[in-house]
Amino acid sequence: MRYDYLIVGSGLYGATFAHLAHKAGKRCLVIDKRPQLGGNLYCEEIEGIHVHKYGAHIFHTSNKEVWDFVNGIVPFNRYTNSPVANFRGELYNLPFNMNTFHQMWGVVTPEQALAKIEEQRAEAKAAMAAAGAAEPRNLEEQALLLVGRDIYEKLVKGYTEKQWGRACTDLPAFIIKRLPVRLVYDNNYFNDKYQGIPEGGYNRLIEGLLEGIETRTDTDFFADRAYWESVADQIVFTGKIDEFYGYRYGKLEYRTVRFEQELLPCPNYQGNAVVNYTDRIVPYTRIIEHKHFESFGQAVYDNPNTVISREYSTEWQEGMEPFYPVNDAKNNALYQQYKALADAEARVHFGGRLAEYKYYDMAPIVEKVLKMNINDIDPE
Repeated sequence: MRYDYLIVGSGLYGATFAHLAHKAGKRCLVIDKRPQLGGNLYCEEIEGIHVHKYGAHIFHTSNKEVWDFVNGIVPFNRYTNSPVANFRGELYNLPFNMNTFHQMWGVVTPEQALAKIEEQRAEAKAAMAAAGAAEPRNLEEQALLLVGRDIYEKLVKGYTEKQWGRACTDLPAFIIKRLPVRLVYDNNYFNDKYQGIPEGGYNRLIEGLLEGIETRTDTDFFADRAYWESVADQIVFTGKIDEFYGYRYGKLEYRTVRFEQELLPCPNYQGNAVVNYTDRIVPYTRIIEHKHFESFGQAVYDNPNTVISREYSTEWQEGMEPFYPVNDAKNNALYQQYKALADAEARVHFGGRLAEYKYYDMAPIVEKVLKMNINDIDPE
């Protein structure tokens, strides 16, 4: 069979594109080199718990069209992301809000909190001036100007250094453009109007998007590239753009995450889905307890087991899953060289985190594909 579209990669971008193209009457084939569909959204069921195998995914948006679209595929639950930070046994609510400031300093009013933050911001500004610096020279100075010494040292410094694998003084200031400070008692991490997790896990979302569409797993596009390029009029490529071009200009760099998963014979390990460990000496960045994404109240205790994942941030090496683009000047310039090649393609469309060398939350991916006119990339 000749297809209108070959979609390489079954993550959210590929699956959403395939869904909309199929609805428009296009013949689609979706291939994925992994043994399962869904890209990094894939969930493994363990003891009745949907485990986010490639890291926690929380859908959030203020776009009603996007929210209605995904809920039209599968209903989403009412999960609200409210992480907790653990610094040497001290617990702090995230994002930085009045609960955090009360835990940090004992303040109870917004006026008291703001006065404390401004006092420490002034200290940071004075220290920079004494060093002859008019602008932040690194991430540490930037963070100190934004939130002050206490929050930086307990909740930002160690976590950031683990994420990036280098000292904050060696990281550029632009990495942290802002650190939101909320002078209200609100632990909801996102400001979006809608958020949640698909009821039954993300596999149901992917299965719904790909219903009625031919799919093949354990299928590597590059293992028989000439064949796969011959089966469709158009290709939607969601993999690494530098790999598509045979690393012609060199390899783009990534950060990745290693997961250490554990099944525990207890119903409730940490009482929250996400706990960040912000001290540098703790090797992992956070622990995810997966059941809390979908189980609430007594339902948590109805299952006597739980599954946790410890996350370790590390430099990407060949054979590892690429997670986060390193969007520094060097890598961005390299990407632009590949993008120039991609822009000249007549029958290949590049989309998603790896193909665009850009970090995306889930909702913007869906929004981007929804706005796309399928026929815009079809020469016919």
